[in-house]
Amino acid sequence: MTFRSLLSSAALAAALACAAPVMANDTSAELAAGGLVLTKTTAVAMRSEDLYISPTAVRVRYVFENTSGKDVTLRVAFPMPDIGGDGFFMGDVSIPVDDPANILGFSTKVDGKPVKAQVEQKAFGGGVDRTAWLVANRIPLAVHQDAATKAMAALPPAKLKEAQALGLYDEDQGPIWVMKTTYHWSQTFPAGKPIVVEHAYTPSVGATVATSVGSAYGAETEAKYCVDPGMVAAVKRAGGEDGAYIEKWIDYVLVTGGNWSEPIGDFRLVVDKGAARNLVSFCFDGVKKISPTQFEVRRRNWRPEKDLQILLLERREP
Repeated sequence: MTFRSLLSSAALAAALACAAPVMANDTSAELAAGGLVLTKTTAVAMRSEDLYISPTAVRVRYVFENTSGKDVTLRVAFPMPDIGGDGFFMGDVSIPVDDPANILGFSTKVDGKPVKAQVEQKAFGGGVDRTAWLVANRIPLAVHQDAATKAMAALPPAKLKEAQALGLYDEDQGPIWVMKTTYHWSQTFPAGKPIVVEHAYTPSVGATVATSVGSAYGAETEAKYCVDPGMVAAVKRAGGEDGAYIEKWIDYVLVTGGNWSEPIGDFRLVVDKGAARNLVSFCFDGVKKISPTQFEVRRRNWRPEKDLQILLLERREP
């Protein structure tokens, strides 16, 4: 896991108040990712989606079917979470893979065969695409890596001033542009023939050294993640906010599953809390425990209307 962090304790507190629940100093913020994105289409239906989420892996298996009666070729994309921006690095940010173009270690297969996706990266300063300026000045686009900071620092004073005016650089924070990365490929959906698309990546997991659940200031967290009384009682039995649990968060973008021609025919979600001693909570009706660590949700003919936020309380070793 890599991250660029720093600055004053006051700035850190302000940044984390916006990014994630704040309970202690050693806190990292999570980055929300999700599934495949496609401009809304009437040609292709998602027959099933099988989604697995754990603190170490996200895996998704889709079955798509072209119902239009003729072959259709579409552009399919997987957007990475945005990286950077004013104040973004004032707190620790969970970036699981040290790769300038693939911070989540994303990979995909179609009918069992690896897909070589194209990568599009753009850098925005002040809401404007400044990619060409950075490239012309030989600045790496990966704003989270030291190479970008060093390259900006090596610019002549006049260029550095120009970078500031363009919303790319701040004297206190360093590089502050927003890097947008998208993996995409051209996919043919044969008429009437189901195809299987699978992808996997490492999630960005936010964390803090203790939990607010069960404490006097835990109401916001408990409401956000639909924490039930049993979980609150378990935390209190273990010592509450005194450090018995490390609090972690995983976000997943579900609503892009509504872009296909029909509702998702068969949706299955499995959330794995990693170890039986851990606790997990998320807002979904009909959650069923299927193993000591796994919880399942099933839906038929379903369109997701909101994204998924998972709270994981990881029990410390005695």
